[in-house]
Amino acid sequence: MIRVGQGFDVHAFAPGRTLKLCGVIIPYELGLLGHSDADVATHALMDALLGAAALGDIGKLFPDTDQKYEGADSTTLLKEVVALLHENNYKIVNFDITIIAQEPKISPYVGSMRAIMASCCGLSLDRVSVKATTTERLGFTGRKEGIAALACALIEKI
Repeated sequence: MIRVGQGFDVHAFAPGRTLKLCGVIIPYELGLLGHSDADVATHALMDALLGAAALGDIGKLFPDTDQKYEGADSTTLLKEVVALLHENNYKIVNFDITIIAQEPKISPYVGSMRAIMASCCGLSLDRVSVKATTTERLGFTGRKEGIAALACALIEKI
């Protein structure tokens, strides 16, 4: 049996924070606001994987009311999601992440992002897609107020 899931996340820009996407630190004057490291792309992927397996979402698994997750590294949390999938007899087939941001420019970091996400999930690079787009200066991302991310994941029952 194969199953598909989708994930979506948004975080606002904030001063004094590090900008991290798919585990890659990106030099930029603003970071993203959140309880954890606010890695919006990794959060979207985790929700896509959890949704595909009908195992809830990251808010249920890693609540922002739990101080244990304050400042948490999202790639560490992603590894926990992957382990949970394996415990429930699922394997990841592939996934696709789209990062939506007017700034900063994401394309120089896509190779590193794919490598980190592949490593966290135990996948080969050909099963991992990361790409970026803008909203042509429309909406909150177009106004440079934050970043959004979408993810789609395919998993298989083993």
